[in-house]
Order: sequence, then structure tokens, then C-alpha cells
Amino acid sequence: MTQAAYLTLHKQGALAKLIAAARNRLSLCRVCPRQCKVDRLADEKGVCRTGAKAVISSYAPHFGEESPLVGSGGSGTIFLTHCNLLCVFCQNYEISHLGQGVETDEGQLASMMVSLQRQGCHNINFVTPSHVVPQIIAALPKAINKGLTVPLVYNSSGYDEVETLQLLHGIFDIYMPDFKFWTRDSAKRFAKAPDYPEVARKAILEMHRQVGDLVLDKEGVATRGLLVRHLVMPGGLDETREIVRFLAREVSVDTYVNIMDQYRPCGRAHQYSPIDRRLTNDEFQEALKLAGEAGLQRLDEKDWLRILRKLRIK
Repeated sequence: MTQAAYLTLHKQGALAKLIAAARNRLSLCRVCPRQCKVDRLADEKGVCRTGAKAVISSYAPHFGEESPLVGSGGSGTIFLTHCNLLCVFCQNYEISHLGQGVETDEGQLASMMVSLQRQGCHNINFVTPSHVVPQIIAALPKAINKGLTVPLVYNSSGYDEVETLQLLHGIFDIYMPDFKFWTRDSAKRFAKAPDYPEVARKAILEMHRQVGDLVLDKEGVATRGLLVRHLVMPGGLDETREIVRFLAREVSVDTYVNIMDQYRPCGRAHQYSPIDRRLTNDEFQEALKLAGEAGLQRLDEKDWLRILRKLRIK
């Protein structure tokens, strides 16, 4: 298994300084773009409804993620409860909005990481980490002392504070944001975050600056780099067009991108047209076409298979 970059920081003594700096952001909280300014060290809670401790919904090997993360042993997912974005259509609504999960201290979180590695997972995949970055990295020294060596995956909504991300340089080997909205109107309507588009653009550029394009080992497993998801939304092809153009023109044509078709109306989506319906196949095929026209060279394997099937039909 590939050893992670955070081991070097730990040996140099630099990890402890980054942990302290991140913890300081919990006081008058500035961890995420919401900038709630509550004192989470005193267990006060803002938009994310998370205080001093991280809340965990579940942890287990996951075989449904992108193939470079899954490999033969699976991706070691740790689902963090609550969220700083709170999309009305969230497919994990019970976790993100309703708070399904258990408060977890550093020692428990460290044990979860090591357990997933021992089960053969290629990486530790933190799902929705943006609001609990300080708690995650505070658990790292304990996990390292227990034998953790695999890369960490930062699996976020893209609504990430750049100053917080900068503290993660050399800690996370793999970033996997989901670029959701291009327009302020959509971001405001569906997530009450009108600044999402500019925040996500800056965050993705910072992620790419740190780790570059996705690198795979000889087994096809990701060891380092950026992987971007884009969930295609009903009626949202104009936004898809701008998102894939941004990735190709301002990040890299070699950005590994997963154009996702699994949107379904969850949470409170039934209250909002046009996202009160499923994505159509025609919409998804058009999204794939837009990604190709933008010049993106590395679509997820499943997307290429869909394109090839369509070509054979013709």
C-alpha cells in the first residue's frame, strides 16, 4: 500500500503545528465559508450544528466509489454527520440535516481509521469533512501511532474555506470535491449559499495546487491528486457546461472527472422545480457530450463506457 504524505509532516514535527492552527479556527469559528464565528471549543454550534467533537454516522469499506479509490480492497469511508452546505436535495438527508450519528473523540476516530486500513482499504475517505477539519487532523497522530499509513481522501461538497485547505497541504493526498452549482441563484435557492460558485472555484484551484492531477499506481489505485465529481441536475445543463469548461480551462484538461447521473429527488427536493424529478437519460448524455466538447481528457471509466455504448448504437 502507498504511504501517505502526512507521515513526513509527522516525522518533521510540522503536523502538530498545523493541528494547533486548525483548532484555533474553531474559536470564533472560521473553519468553513459560513464564518459563523461561534465558539465551537465551548461547544457552541453554528450552521453545521457541530460543536467541539466530530459526529460520525458510520464507517466501513466502500466499493461504490470511483474505481481509482476502490481498487481491490475498497475505499475506507467515514461518514461525518451534519454539513456546512445543507442542500435541499441531499441523498444523505438523515445524516446531513437530521443529525444521525454519534459524537466521537480523537481516539475513537483514530481507531476507525486504523480498523479500515486493517480491513484492506486503500485509503481513508472522509465524507463531508469541511466543517470538522480540525477534529479529523487532531486524530491523526494517534492513528499514526497505531500504524496508519494509507492516503487520506477529502470528499467534500466543494464549499471549502481556502485558508482551512491551506492547513491541509501535505496531509491529504487526494481531494474529491463535488462541483454542484455554477450560478449564485441556484446555490442560494438550493443551499442558501449564494457565494458557493466562487468559493468552489477557489477551493478546487487550491486543491489542485496542492496535489496536481490524479496519479494512479500500477494497479490503477489513486495515490495522489484531484478527482472532481459533478452531479448533473435536472434542468441544469447550462451550469454543467460552465463547470466542465472551468475544469478544462482553469484547472487542467487532465482533471479526473466523474459526471454523475444518480440524481433523484431526496430530502425536500419535491418542493423545488425542476429538481422534483429524476434526471433524464438525454440530459445525462448531453452532459457527457459537454464534458468532451470542453476538452476534458479523463472522465471516469463508467462515463467512457457509456459514451462507447452510445457510439456503438449509432
